[in-house]
Amino acid sequence: MLEIRVPALKIKQGPDRELFSFSVKGKDIESIAAISRVKRKENELVGYQRPEVSTHIREIKRYLESDNPMIPNALVIAFDDRVKFEPISNGNNEFGYLIIPIAVNDEEKPGWVVDGQQRAAALREAEIGDFQMPVSAFITNDAQEQREQFILVNSTKPLPKGLIYELLPYTETKLAVALQKKRFPAQLLDRLNHGEESPMKGMIKTATNPSGFIKDNSILKLIESSLSEGALYRFRDPETGKGDVDKMLDIICNFWEAVADVFPDAWGVDPKNSRLMHGAGITAMGHLMDAISERYHSEEREDVTSYSHFKADLEQLSKYCKWTNGYWDFGVDKKVKWNELQNIGKDIQILTNYLLRKYRTEVWG
Repeated sequence: MLEIRVPALKIKQGPDRELFSFSVKGKDIESIAAISRVKRKENELVGYQRPEVSTHIREIKRYLESDNPMIPNALVIAFDDRVKFEPISNGNNEFGYLIIPIAVNDEEKPGWVVDGQQRAAALREAEIGDFQMPVSAFITNDAQEQREQFILVNSTKPLPKGLIYELLPYTETKLAVALQKKRFPAQLLDRLNHGEESPMKGMIKTATNPSGFIKDNSILKLIESSLSEGALYRFRDPETGKGDVDKMLDIICNFWEAVADVFPDAWGVDPKNSRLMHGAGITAMGHLMDAISERYHSEEREDVTSYSHFKADLEQLSKYCKWTNGYWDFGVDKKVKWNELQNIGKDIQILTNYLLRKYRTEVWG
């Protein structure tokens, strides 16, 4: 196999981390590193990069083709162990050469771009001659480590949060506190969106499922709220923030399967045509799930609320719900047309309070 040799500096970071700093011709990048596009393959998450942004690439390309371009920010590339380092001096920081195989097919390239895909694309397309590009690289065969580095590099930049949320369940490294709190809820969301047992399979909009119509953030908020003080709380480990995934999924799936059967006309359609699929409806119904589960847990000491209990209570409540037509009767001078409810705090609170009040007075009470 053909290869290139580039002078490199090996930098030790911690007991087991090695980082390599070097430069390479911009046109050579595409021969040594591919873009790991985030997608689903047989229901498994593969890759981590978002799609290219053509306008951004054109802007970088124009700059590269200007009279005196300079790009000081290094690309970050993850190499597999086909890449070797030959030192020419000893010490914590070693000088030497990286021997990097080159290839035409993405599957045969030894590297993946972790950060800088738009710059890499611009370098590929621009007329730039021998323009040198700085690179920081690490060597690993672990796709999980590549995802973790991708999240750590990009979490402070304007990266789509949905992409980060979808990657989180496939990482284990310690992240910023805000991301740590999202990881377990994101794991449940991932199972809801891709598990065969889930009534929401394929319905949640994510980076790899753009055709979904339920916002991922609405489901995350539902899960986080229930973990904090709802039906999922009793299956949670307060020390780790994790919990019994199977029992939690049983509750969520039992509830939403019952919702789908009680409100068939409002289920599985675009949120424009059903406020049940809307952020306001998802959030309010999440609180109702917690309330119904509380009833049967307290009255019968039931571990996981069954589909039949959820369905029976929802049927009694259904006449008060106006998901696809009519007016919500929130009280005197508070009639709201079904499609005027918005995914804002005020409307969500009004709808939530209404459903819980009706449930406690007309069903449970």
